Amino acid sequence: MADLLYRLTFAAAKTWFTLGKVEIDLQGTEHIPTSGGAVLAVNHNSHLDFIAAGYPGERRGRFTRFMAKREVFDHPVGGPVMRGFKHLSVDRSQGAEALRVATAACRSGEVVGIYPEATISRSFQIKELKSGAVRIAADAGVPLIPVTHFGMHRIQTKGHPRDFSRGKPVVMRVGEPMYPTGEDLVAETAELHRRLSDLLDECVRAFPLQEPDAWWLPETHGGSAPSLEEAERIDREEKRERARRKAAKRR
Repeated sequence: MADLLYRLTFAAAKTWFTLGKVEIDLQGTEHIPTSGGAVLAVNHNSHLDFIAAGYPGERRGRFTRFMAKREVFDHPVGGPVMRGFKHLSVDRSQGAEALRVATAACRSGEVVGIYPEATISRSFQIKELKSGAVRIAADAGVPLIPVTHFGMHRIQTKGHPRDFSRGKPVVMRVGEPMYPTGEDLVAETAELHRRLSDLLDECVRAFPLQEPDAWWLPETHGGSAPSLEEAERIDREEKRERARRKAAKRR
């Protein structure tokens, strides 16, 4: 059976949702085409985003192929799993090659998932976006569909302990497709950012739990999560520390 691993994974995820009382509020799946290529631009706020991001496509009978760094495919355990999902191996140092691989997949009729923020947002707001999603959709001539989710980060995200306790809701929204031309990448990427921000705001407002000062709530909604600026500062410090440790290990 084609995509057997994907089907088994979704069956397991749905079982987890049922047993763990993970209530899914998902709207807008009609915007994902039932055939032909497309790019899903998804917000990135947890280590479990691949589950949330793949769920809307599955509702439409589609399996989303995510772009992932080549190092994951080289892992003895992760590699076979990624290949089983038919995800796309890309070399982050070879941007043009990554775009070519994703564009070819879209042209062949695949739904390609991209995290245009590149890394997890500690603020749980939409960070500055890379232009790759717009470039790929424009080059492949396929729709670019914004997708946001809110709630998975309460289970596992950067800087916080895992929490697999039951009863964690997740809100997801799929927006209307964009049809970028690539003629003005800056403007079209800014428009994607606006749409993702609006959709995420809708997710947060629809979230059934509203706890003032909660760590998982964006500061724009009264939570204690770091602001976009503070989160960026933390990311820069973390990046410098990783570089320092690598240099020390080489020495």
